Amino acid sequence: MDAFFWIGFAGSVIALGFALLQSRKVLSLSEGNETMRKIADAIRRGANAYLRRQYKTLAIFFIIMAVILGVLAVCGLVSGFVPFAFITGGIFSCTAGFVGMKIATAANGRTAQAASESLNKGLRAAFSSGAVMGFTVIGIGLFDVTFWFHILRYVFHITDSSTIATTMVMFSMGASAAALFARVGGGIFTKAADVGADLVGKVEAGIPEDDPRNPAVIADNVGDNVGDVAGMGADLYESYVGSIIATFAISASAAYGWNGMLLPLLLAVLGVICSIFGTFLIRTKENATQADLLKTLRTGTYTAAVLCAVLSLPLTYFLMKDVEGASWLGIFVSIISGLIAGCAIGYATEYFTSDSYKPTRNLASSALTGAGTTIIGGISLGMLSTAAPIIIVSLSVIISFLAAGGSLNTSSGAYAISFNKGLYGIGLSAVGMLSTLGITLATDAYGPVADNAGGIAEMSGLDEEVRNRTDTLDALGNTTAATGKGFAIGSAALTSLALLVSYVEVAKEKLGDLKIDLSLTNPAVLIGIFIGAMVVFVFSAMAMSSVQRAAQSIVVEVRRQFKEIKGIMEGTAQPDYETCVDLCTRSALKEMVAPSLVAIIVPVVAGLLLGVEGVVGVLGGAVV
Repeated sequence: MDAFFWIGFAGSVIALGFALLQSRKVLSLSEGNETMRKIADAIRRGANAYLRRQYKTLAIFFIIMAVILGVLAVCGLVSGFVPFAFITGGIFSCTAGFVGMKIATAANGRTAQAASESLNKGLRAAFSSGAVMGFTVIGIGLFDVTFWFHILRYVFHITDSSTIATTMVMFSMGASAAALFARVGGGIFTKAADVGADLVGKVEAGIPEDDPRNPAVIADNVGDNVGDVAGMGADLYESYVGSIIATFAISASAAYGWNGMLLPLLLAVLGVICSIFGTFLIRTKENATQADLLKTLRTGTYTAAVLCAVLSLPLTYFLMKDVEGASWLGIFVSIISGLIAGCAIGYATEYFTSDSYKPTRNLASSALTGAGTTIIGGISLGMLSTAAPIIIVSLSVIISFLAAGGSLNTSSGAYAISFNKGLYGIGLSAVGMLSTLGITLATDAYGPVADNAGGIAEMSGLDEEVRNRTDTLDALGNTTAATGKGFAIGSAALTSLALLVSYVEVAKEKLGDLKIDLSLTNPAVLIGIFIGAMVVFVFSAMAMSSVQRAAQSIVVEVRRQFKEIKGIMEGTAQPDYETCVDLCTRSALKEMVAPSLVAIIVPVVAGLLLGVEGVVGVLGGAVV
């Protein structure tokens, strides 16, 4: 049965092949006139410069971690594969983000030009670039998982599925570390540039958004790519491979053997095929409304999910029907719960962020009475919007746990066995949610491309009709970006739970007869929960302070240019865009270090002071 793991390579080839076809399709489009090409090139150079410097910083971190893990391996505390797995996880995560950003910066001008021909062509151009991102992430993820499985299984002849699974968890950690830096650094860059450009340009100077007279306008567009494309790609890559690997590890604990490990991998491959089918349904008519555009994206996403649900039934039956102690039908229900949860989270996010629905319209009407009421309404709406995703994820967890054979009766003699079965269901629920990541991430990565296209259309002075089309695409992109964030958080919650369980299982194996007490009556667990919850606020505060300091430096620079470079406001002199891009880059790279280190160091310190129970508490508190 383990020979079927080769199908993972086939899925990787299909995903990467489709990404290549989509990239060629995008690159074959016209870049527009000379002005459009110059603006797009400036955005491209700025994004490339930022990522190069960010990856140099990341390289230093990974070298240090490789040395530490290498010393631990020499001392026999971890497997000798761990340093290499950690590094490859980080490299593949960065690669996924880099490829997505490259195609996004190549597609922005082309999308603006396509929008000058029709709304549908503009939509297809932006979505195709997003598809490159989505399918590159899952293609590289499948290759990474399958590659390490075959290295351990066939090169080093490890026959124990548990050993293979626990070793592979380490490259998920490498991907997590890379995603952390990419998200924090990219987020600081994009928000600092956005705030700096708007405060001086729109508020003080009174010029419209994306006006070429604004010195920070290129930095603002660069930020959309490094934060919302490269950062999001690395983030969801980590969740994608993490969910598969965590389910591998839980399968070993549930004694499901190779079949239990094979199911999440083949489910991911199945999701590739279904996602490709869904992409062909993304098209719209001219003069489409926001509701029409949302409908076409939703049609593609939902079709892929339904198709994946239907095909996963025979797949689950074939793999799990003869596995002792496994309920193939219950496991199938676990997969379905994840697919439904993913779609439901997407819809809930759309409801709270799209102007096609009541919440956003009511918030817009509150602006009639001033900024204060709008801010209050926005904060309350944001708080209210958290309820639906949390309820959806919670329902998915309990349904998948019980359906897969889990039991809440702790007094039962077979509780440990049934508990692992239930956790396997939760892991598959996470894999099910992320199985159609190809098309889901495509709809998310579409947003920054559409935003950039609108900026290029404005800066190059295209017709008002073109700008109206790009504004329509941009408004849709704001909703899809919010949907992507909701999906990322929901999938990360399920994946984190599965990885947390994997950590506990590995700890139990390493500690042998030593009992691990994870009850709330254990002070170490309770302290860990408090620390984990606190760290989230500390991390957020540090990140916001970083954005504040970076934005202040941009504000000072933009004010300086307006004052010292005569003719900017009249349009007779060009602003110094590169200085603002460089300033954002230096600020983001400097400011991302402290918050990232806090997130990495706190669990380590908790482990040293409070033991395994403390680490579980910290991670659990942070997830909640």
